Amino acid sequence: VGQDLVAMSVNDILVQGAEPLFFLDYFACGRLDVDTAATVIKGIAEGCELAGCALIGGETAEMPDMYPPGEYDLAGFTVGAVEKSKLVDSGKLRAGDVLIGIASSGPHSNGYSLVRKIVERANPEMNAPFADGITLADAVMAPTRIYVKPLLHMLREWPGVIKGMAHITGGGLTENVPRVLPDNCTALLEKSQWTRPALFDWLQHEGKVEDAEMHRVFNCGIGMVVMVGADNAGHAMEELRKAGESVFKIGLIANRRDGQAQTMVI
Repeated sequence: VGQDLVAMSVNDILVQGAEPLFFLDYFACGRLDVDTAATVIKGIAEGCELAGCALIGGETAEMPDMYPPGEYDLAGFTVGAVEKSKLVDSGKLRAGDVLIGIASSGPHSNGYSLVRKIVERANPEMNAPFADGITLADAVMAPTRIYVKPLLHMLREWPGVIKGMAHITGGGLTENVPRVLPDNCTALLEKSQWTRPALFDWLQHEGKVEDAEMHRVFNCGIGMVVMVGADNAGHAMEELRKAGESVFKIGLIANRRDGQAQTMVI
């Protein structure tokens, strides 16, 4: 959960082209459990290391009677910087540009109200073997992936290649991608073009969730969408793979017709 806290902040500012500089956290509880707090802060520190930013401080607050025993409240924020001339300008997106999907490590801190409801109803054995040699508990609780270092490298080494980025958070694929699209563009995503992790298949089957709702709530295996010109797509994907990312060509930008949704999963 500590890494999740960092990831949700640094991945969000990354889409503007910003480099995260430092992070601060806030941990509040009724009575401090030192072991729990130390584990959480360790996760925050590891997240900051992955993002290349400094953990420069934080606040720990004990407030008796404000929180039930064993529960805590966690918040945090990052400050980043980018030169105005180097801001990612999605206004340059055009029909024919390519959408590259970078794989997620799981649900990424999003959709857990639905995840909890499905787990409650299915009542599975959380510690039984699930897929790829891990348990269902491990799959559900996998920390959010941090994309800062490989994408910042691309932004610095090949300025202008990345035309837009969308961090797939609350709202899933169909509500996050449109945020960076010009009004005259629509994104066509082909779900057959990427590998959906087994966890999302399990959630859909056990929860009887429709496809449209899956794409609206979850990232469905894509944690970040990077938008580039067609002539740069192959090179961009090669560089991201060299950096250790799993990437897929998941769709294209098209001209938007009147009344057409800005993102369609087909």
